[in-house]
Amino acid sequence: MSVSSAALDRSVCSPLPVLGRDVTVPLVTGGEVSYAALDYAASAPALQRVWDDVAAYAPYYGSVHRGAGYLSQLSTDLFENARRTVAGFLDCRDGDQVVFTRSTTDSLNLLAAALPAGCEVFVFETEHHASLLPWRDARVTVLNAPRTPGEAVATLEHALAARDPRGPALVCVTGASNVTGELWPVRELAAAARAHGARTVLDAAQLAPHHPVSVRDLDVDWVAFSGHKLYAPFGSGVLAGRADWLTAAEPYLAGGGASRRVSRREDGGVDVEWHESAARHEAGSPNVIGAYSIASACKALTEAGFDTLVARERYLIGKVRSGLAEVPEVRILSLFGDDAPRVGVISFVVEGWNSSHFAAALSAEYGIGVRDGLFCAHPLVRTLLGSDPQAQGECGAPEAGPGEKSLNAIRVSFGAGTPDEHVERFVTAVRELVADGARWNYRTEDGRCVPDTSA
Repeated sequence: MSVSSAALDRSVCSPLPVLGRDVTVPLVTGGEVSYAALDYAASAPALQRVWDDVAAYAPYYGSVHRGAGYLSQLSTDLFENARRTVAGFLDCRDGDQVVFTRSTTDSLNLLAAALPAGCEVFVFETEHHASLLPWRDARVTVLNAPRTPGEAVATLEHALAARDPRGPALVCVTGASNVTGELWPVRELAAAARAHGARTVLDAAQLAPHHPVSVRDLDVDWVAFSGHKLYAPFGSGVLAGRADWLTAAEPYLAGGGASRRVSRREDGGVDVEWHESAARHEAGSPNVIGAYSIASACKALTEAGFDTLVARERYLIGKVRSGLAEVPEVRILSLFGDDAPRVGVISFVVEGWNSSHFAAALSAEYGIGVRDGLFCAHPLVRTLLGSDPQAQGECGAPEAGPGEKSLNAIRVSFGAGTPDEHVERFVTAVRELVADGARWNYRTEDGRCVPDTSA
């Protein structure tokens, strides 16, 4: 679904101010151009609001939970208020815990370490590696890639019906694909899990920056996301949800902050009483700036209004997809089809082009930053491409000709801070590269395609 430019009120739909919007980068063909950051799915630029809030707090930085001084007390209040802000942003239930982590990956590894004994985990092969790989100490069932949302629900129900209902189980599902941008039927999957006695954790890394996420409405048990994708790139993440498994588990890290009381035993060992709150899994000095930046981003997105942000993003998605559709050599990757609702993440391949070569040319000749490769979702991308996991491509050599299978893909992604000009420049660049070829020579260096400046 797309929104026409005429349907947008530009006075309220202008991009949110982000850092880097005035940065210029050199072109190999000469001159400079403003940098078009179109790799939001990897790391989004910091909102100006987030940067300003962090800069205002920085002189007052102090230790958290550890000092009697004014700055320590201020920092502690800031940290705990950030926890409450995130809980409100996610519409958490009474009794839910918000644990600050380093990233989505860290959050899901924390939850994996807290699984009850004998827990079964169900996860689709379409997941990002952060959701696919942490469950090493559990019995894992990897489900095949579905081709419709309904098939996803049916596949999960069939797998859950075959399990022993007396034991604990967890379903891990993404909210929005980091490869195709497609929205997954989270509410329906969570309902299917609950009907079979399983719990659900939502990987919202790609969903939370683009759409509102309500723990209550989706009826999921946990949500994980990263600050650096939510316009708050200060090394922090969140795991929010039910407290019972987290409280029953051993601390994720043992150390100060996680412990309430430590005493020496006569045999030379120590006895420890651990916290039962979120602090149980937050050992060490917490990243107060990271937590505060996430809270600032949550406030900024809420105040901007997700209805407005979603409408503008749909407009940008429509511009990119319609522009790429006009280039016959381009194939957009999709699981659920062209009409599936999605966020601003689009992956594609170009017939006759090596994906690394194409991405390098976009950067070096147009000042556009995208990503190429398998996007830390290797099984999904290879399923969509039908490619050989062992195949390798060389920069400058065609990756796939007519009728051949691509080895990697190109991903363009954008969000609340993306101006129209960036996506328009991207579409123009794709057309020109396909029609005229690159204007520069490229070579392979450390596995990457780079401009050849040796001449």
